[in-house]
This record gives sequence, structure tokens and C-alpha cells, in this order.
Amino acid sequence: MRINGAIDGQGRCKHWHSPVDVVANKCATCEEFFACSRCHAELTDHEFGPMPVDAPAVLCGACGVVMDYYTYSTAPQCPRCGHMFNPGCSAHAGIYFAL
Repeated sequence: MRINGAIDGQGRCKHWHSPVDVVANKCATCEEFFACSRCHAELTDHEFGPMPVDAPAVLCGACGVVMDYYTYSTAPQCPRCGHMFNPGCSAHAGIYFAL
């Protein structure tokens, strides 16, 4: 799946590019995956639409598995490939999900 704003094959972007920044989130408005909300703001003309927590909306850029918020938020790593996720991303959950 395409990750808008990504600067590498695992979904890192110019704003977030550490080894653990491999998660992309889907915008409910345009139904596309983005590396981060700042990339979304730079590439679109609308606000990032938060996804329902039970919708497949989180993409692991390392292996391509898509998860819902519950699966993603309860694991420090991808349930399929084991790649670690950035624990700081939880601070932005309200942007990406209708909590």
C-alpha cells in the first residue's frame, strides 16, 4: 500500500524518521494512508479525519499488515513481523482515531 509523505520504503517521513517510525495512519476523509498528520496537512486540502477505533486504519510500513486501533495500541511492536513501534505515537492518538 502507498504511504503518502514517506521518504523510504517503510513509511518514515521528513518529520518522523527514527528506526521505530514505521506506522502510517489512514485518514477517514480521503481514505489514504499517510506517514504522519503533518505530511497529510502538507499534501491535502482538508483536516485529517480520525478513524473509528475498530476500523483497519494503522499500517505497519515494515510488513504491510493493517490493524485497528485496539490491536495497534496494545502492542509495542507489530503483531506480524515484530518490528518495534515508536511509543511516543500514543500521544497523537486523538488526531488519528475517534477516541
